[in-house]
Formats: sequence, C-alpha cells, structure tokens
Amino acid sequence: MSRKRRREKPMDFGWMDFDAPDERIIRAERDKARALRKTRWWQQKTADGRCSYCHREVGFDNLTMDHVLPLSRGGRSTKENIVACCAECNKLKRSMMPIAWDEYCEQFQEK
Repeated sequence: MSRKRRREKPMDFGWMDFDAPDERIIRAERDKARALRKTRWWQQKTADGRCSYCHREVGFDNLTMDHVLPLSRGGRSTKENIVACCAECNKLKRSMMPIAWDEYCEQFQEK
C-alpha cells in the first residue's frame, strides 16, 4: 500500500499583519512619490548624482527614489522619508527598516 503524501497548504497568517498598511494607502503614497519625482526638489536632490547610501557617484540618470522607512512598513512619501540612491542599494535594501539597513552596511565597513 502506498500512501500519498498530502500537500499541506501554507498557513495564512494574514490576520497577524495588523500593522501592514492597506493596499489603497500604499497606492496613494506611490502616486505622491511619482508627483515628487517631477518637482524641482527632486532635481536638486539628484543633481550631484551621488547615492545616499553607498556615496558612489552614479550620475543623476541612474539614481532611484527610495523610502527610508518603507511604504510596506508604514512609511510615507514625504521629503523627509525619500532619498536618492543607486539601483543596487535600492535593490539590496528592499523593505528593510533603517536600523536593519545600517547594521547590514556596517558589516562591510568593519572589514
């Protein structure tokens, strides 16, 4: 007799994400970020072409907009929460909180 293993469904812990912002809020914040990208403020922020995280000069065309406190963690699209960074740093940071990102970066500075 062969027993077929039943595939277990991944547990849904959606009810535990009480801190997660609503999708409508995230969409609205992304729209605000797009509007900020068209302002003089963003042009001045990216003018030097330098990444806010790794401080490499990548050129203003290669800078992306990053939320220091990620939208998925309750951050907002405000001038205080947005920095210009290179695509590489933005991809590495993803939805890390500022303290986790700082700890991650310190690993490389100590070496």
